[in-house]
Amino acid sequence: MRIGIDARELAGHATGVGRYLGGMLDQWARAADANAHEFVLYTTEPLARPLPSPRIATRVIPGPGGTWWEQMKLPRAAAADRLDVFFSPAYTAPLRLGVPLVVAIHDISFVAHPEWFTVREGVRRRWITAQSARLARRVITISQFTRGELMDRLNVPAEKIAVIPPGINRVVTTGETHDGGVLYVGSIFNRRRVPDLIQAFAVLARQHPALALDIVGDNRSHPHQDLIGLIAAEQIGTQARWRSYVPDDTLQSLYSRARAFAFLSEYEGLGLTPLEALACGVPIVVLDTPVARESCGDAALYVEPGHLPQLTEALRLLLFDAVTRERLLANGPAVLARYDWTTAARDTLAVLGAAAEADA
Repeated sequence: MRIGIDARELAGHATGVGRYLGGMLDQWARAADANAHEFVLYTTEPLARPLPSPRIATRVIPGPGGTWWEQMKLPRAAAADRLDVFFSPAYTAPLRLGVPLVVAIHDISFVAHPEWFTVREGVRRRWITAQSARLARRVITISQFTRGELMDRLNVPAEKIAVIPPGINRVVTTGETHDGGVLYVGSIFNRRRVPDLIQAFAVLARQHPALALDIVGDNRSHPHQDLIGLIAAEQIGTQARWRSYVPDDTLQSLYSRARAFAFLSEYEGLGLTPLEALACGVPIVVLDTPVARESCGDAALYVEPGHLPQLTEALRLLLFDAVTRERLLANGPAVLARYDWTTAARDTLAVLGAAAEADA
């Protein structure tokens, strides 16, 4: 089977979907059940990460990588490669490919909460995602929660959806003891309530002058959230730091030193960075949402949206209460066992194969 893949998300600094696709490719490069297949990656620039298999080829199609590239340039390039199936791992797909299509839709926040997006961006995302789901042979998603959303909000038939949880990218920690402070990792959207984290942390910061908060993620909020201004207003500029991106070695050090991890998202398809933190031995606090309960189970503290005193207390427990920390971390292995790259890659390959064979 010859599998084409939209690999734009691997270009540059891979986050989110890029890390999801990277995990799949790492498994397919060495898994025995993938040996009979060839993979063709379509991207906008040469990839920085090595691809450890001669069965994985890269086609560079120069361009900005937006909708025009996806809908016009990518189909022309793919047509010459005689593909059996095409995998789009990032919500949308070329609508005129001429080969069976599988699309991964991780969440539909742009449908559930259009107020979080500009009008133009929201309309574009809703239309092209709905069309991609309609044309796809199968739709892959990462949680039962998003499966329900796809059925209810995009009218995707249940039998068309495959729920395949991803693996967890286990950060190799540096051996430092967890003697630091609070960590957040993830792109910054309004729904993730990073200002709430800053304000709740500030209460503890005034009581513990050595306590630190590290925020890592590109600020994509709309309306724009002024994180630097809020940190200054709370007078915690020496204790709180925001960086849009850090290299892997710095991220490893941050996970190794963090004593608590906060991810206060109102809406996710799953939420992977809290699970990465848990895998590194860092206890987590998340908002009390259905998808957080599904993904984190008994290995997290849960707080209500906008309840800052409750959040401050949860952070205090994670940082300073040994009984709470030990209980949550003891529940971690059972939760993390659900997220395995070997299983995810195998099941995704099976979905791609079934989509291709439908035309055979």
